[in-house]
Amino acid sequence: MKALKIPEATITRLSIYSRFLKRLDKKGITTVSSGDIAEGVGVSPAQVRKDLAYFGEFGTRGVGYNVKDLIRYTVKILGLSDPWNLVMVGAGNLGSALVTYREFKDRGFTIVGVFDNDLTKIGKRIADLEVMPLEDLPAVAQEHNVRIGIIAVPSKAAQDIADIMVGAGLEAILNFAPLSLNVPNHVEVRNVDLSVKLEILTFNLALRDK
Repeated sequence: MKALKIPEATITRLSIYSRFLKRLDKKGITTVSSGDIAEGVGVSPAQVRKDLAYFGEFGTRGVGYNVKDLIRYTVKILGLSDPWNLVMVGAGNLGSALVTYREFKDRGFTIVGVFDNDLTKIGKRIADLEVMPLEDLPAVAQEHNVRIGIIAVPSKAAQDIADIMVGAGLEAILNFAPLSLNVPNHVEVRNVDLSVKLEILTFNLALRDK
């Protein structure tokens, strides 16, 4: 797996497969086919088999996959066998929503610190976390062995926050600010620009109207 370049789209689908499998497991379903997975997540059976084939041989021909085994494999592949601690910068509406987003905890992600430079927000509580000043981030990151940070601030502040995270030793950033961050090569960044996602929808709708 180290020598083979895995397409990021495959990793995205693998995460979707994993969540779908957990829903099946909760329903008591023990065996599933590639066709079942495909129908459940909206891709082709061939795509499911191709994605899984990057990581080895799973299942039995004519029988399918054991749901619990495949959950265990996908969780391990995605690096979710152990829990991950995160820090969040930005205690506004978006940051507050992300802190209380249940899917994070269900998938093994725990936000251990929320930070802001707005004095009116510092000291307030979001769920069970107290908003802390930015200068406390490095100490919290070190104490909780944090490797991933989330940025939920306006674009004008995003690069400064990224610099603080990198200086604190974080290795990956999920960025919700509509700005491309300048970080060292060893730092992984994924941008989530909600406006871009909406514009893809409007583009496709506009095509229908032509």
